[in-house]
Amino acid sequence: MEKFGGLANKLSSFGKITHNVPPPMDVSNLDQAPRMLVVENCPDKNYALSNVAAVNPTDFPDNVYVIIDNLFVFTTKHAPINPGCIGLNGNQRTWGGWSLKQPIESKVFDLFRYTHGKPCYLGVLDIEISFRSRAKAVATPFDQDELAKHFTKIYESQIFSPTQMLVMEFQGLHFDLRIRSMQNIELGDIDMSTSTPLSNGIEVKGILTKQTQINFYKGRDGLVNLKSSGNSLRPRSDAVIRPDFKFEDMGVGGLDKEFTQIFRRAFASRIFPPDVIAKLGISHVKGLLLFGPPGTGKTLIARKIGTMLNAKEPKIVNGPEILSKYVGSSEENIRNLFKDAEAEYKAKGEESSLHIIIFDELDSVFKQRGSRGDGTGVGDNVVNQLLAKMDGVDQLNNILVIGMTNRKDLIDNALLRPGRFEVQVEIKLPDEQGRLQIFEIQTKKMKDNNMLDHDVDLKELASLTKNFSGAEIEGLVKSASSFAINKTINIGKGVTKLNNKDITNLKVNRQDFLNSLSEVTPAFGVSEEDLKTCVENGIIKYSPKVDDLLKNGARYVRQVSNSDKSRLISLLFHGPPGSGKTALSASIALQSGFPFVRMISPEEIAGMSEQNKINYIDNTFRDAYKSQLNILVIDNIETLIDWVPIGPRFSNNILQVLKVYLKRKPPKDRKLLIISTTSTYSVLKQMDILSCFDNEIAVPNVQNMEDFFNVLVSTKFGDSEEDRVAVINQLTKVVPEGKLNVGIKKVLTNIETARHDEDPVNELIDLMAQSSSAF
Repeated sequence: MEKFGGLANKLSSFGKITHNVPPPMDVSNLDQAPRMLVVENCPDKNYALSNVAAVNPTDFPDNVYVIIDNLFVFTTKHAPINPGCIGLNGNQRTWGGWSLKQPIESKVFDLFRYTHGKPCYLGVLDIEISFRSRAKAVATPFDQDELAKHFTKIYESQIFSPTQMLVMEFQGLHFDLRIRSMQNIELGDIDMSTSTPLSNGIEVKGILTKQTQINFYKGRDGLVNLKSSGNSLRPRSDAVIRPDFKFEDMGVGGLDKEFTQIFRRAFASRIFPPDVIAKLGISHVKGLLLFGPPGTGKTLIARKIGTMLNAKEPKIVNGPEILSKYVGSSEENIRNLFKDAEAEYKAKGEESSLHIIIFDELDSVFKQRGSRGDGTGVGDNVVNQLLAKMDGVDQLNNILVIGMTNRKDLIDNALLRPGRFEVQVEIKLPDEQGRLQIFEIQTKKMKDNNMLDHDVDLKELASLTKNFSGAEIEGLVKSASSFAINKTINIGKGVTKLNNKDITNLKVNRQDFLNSLSEVTPAFGVSEEDLKTCVENGIIKYSPKVDDLLKNGARYVRQVSNSDKSRLISLLFHGPPGSGKTALSASIALQSGFPFVRMISPEEIAGMSEQNKINYIDNTFRDAYKSQLNILVIDNIETLIDWVPIGPRFSNNILQVLKVYLKRKPPKDRKLLIISTTSTYSVLKQMDILSCFDNEIAVPNVQNMEDFFNVLVSTKFGDSEEDRVAVINQLTKVVPEGKLNVGIKKVLTNIETARHDEDPVNELIDLMAQSSSAF
């Protein structure tokens, strides 16, 4: 005989407890003062299986509700037990955390006073069921309707709470039950949608009635084989989503829309009644692909999905781990991942539990077939094996393969069709609201423990962290913490001391976060260092034309930012060498306020092979598609194409790549402004690339004495106004008709060189005369 924490068959003459008990008696007139009782075993098996609290008649009346420790409610049953003791079975003691001989506070319980007029009767009761002994598990399918009728027959009128644990006998087998969630309704209420929502907190309590809908779900072992009667609208017994599931519990912020799409496509059919899905004639989704920039939370999402679902423990595989140097081993590794799912599906069919397989770095293994060029064919065979397992002849309907990649374009196309990775969700860089959610998650412990200073405004931080990924925000919070910690450390000569008083008052403040912003920068943010180098001397507005160029550029920035019809604009700034094209382009880009700004310059790709240059350009453009607003500055486009005047020669492959990307529109919700510069306008015309630009903007040299004088004033050349006037007067005599036609870059170099001469005025005149004659 199985034992449930009681003395087996101690008093068999006492007889069995009647199951169909009337509702507990009215307790309004009973003494409800608490009393201390000592925990004992149940007298015998019958009491244990009835989920009652065995009491002595001198302690409590028969068939009343009692509450223990102001939280756990049971129905009393008189039993041959010593006064001052209360008999509880093993599951009840586990639920309450009590030990034998432990004193506990007990008193009569009035549910209607406890709920203050709220619904007290159970409309829905969700229960997890497991075999009490795994060794005695059987594969026999158990009908949910029969289980529900049996449960109601035994426990009718008892009070239940979420998390409650009990033991039940059914068809000669013993099961452990755990109350998962419940919904209370008014007695006689038919429309449950107007009642209280499902609850999973232990403080919620309700009375079981004959009308209560009882849903059974497989426990964590997944061994109980449950089936539904025909035309049943019961939810699946192996529903993958727990009723207590909440997005915020996953600790992933800024991805509400993505999660909604994931669960609609990948999991909705798995929680719907199986009979309805059968009528629709659809099969479950087998593959889910998460793609997007690094650090946006793809791996975290997959890991959290695995832990939050009521499914088999996920198998997590890093892509390269699949490959093996032995012939056939790589393919066998793929087959082994699906072996458990295949065995269960053959045994249980559609009642099989969900098996989740998670592939990280999917693109490292499952590349386009024929693209490796290693001569072994192993990579192609691995792809073929996964294709066969996901949607081959022997189809499985109990698997979900979750893949993650930063480069979706590298994955074999056959894996991306319906039936394989048909649900493809882009995990984007979070927007401002998403970044706020991530900051709230990352600083929650600080805030809860009063370690976050009152001057920290998370909304402000969210606005300052454009294009930060979730991982980068986490790094930012760590950096801010390090700045705060550093203030409590006194580093002396050979001794590092901690100031205990400062540690006690330690808080992370706003300045700590601002300091960390200079230390942690987004991978897909503004490349300020390169751009600021181009304008380190500032923009000198020596002519109204410079103002016009800047205003023109700002207009295009506004167009890209505000217009729904201008997802892509390509501009070409052309002019003589040194005329300031790069500086103007960099200035427009920096002043745009766009979250993503990059420059492709010859300096970045100097020394690279042609293929590496193409890859660099390709990757930069792909990065520019990851943000909502982007600017790319392509400097000296003729040099990028490897054009040289001797020959002439250029790289046609690089030219064709640039032609494609200059006209290729970014994804639907992304916008891109491209600003290219060239000093060889006629060469680009011959290459037939000018048609790729929406507008061509000429950038002139410093052309006359008035422009040159404005430069002298802006750079504060000379000791006085007389020096600058003298330069102009003397230079006018040397330069024909006062026309200079010198690039601003050369003008500034000449001015700086003249400053270091013994006679700056005459030296500058000579330098400018030479520069002017060169043109």
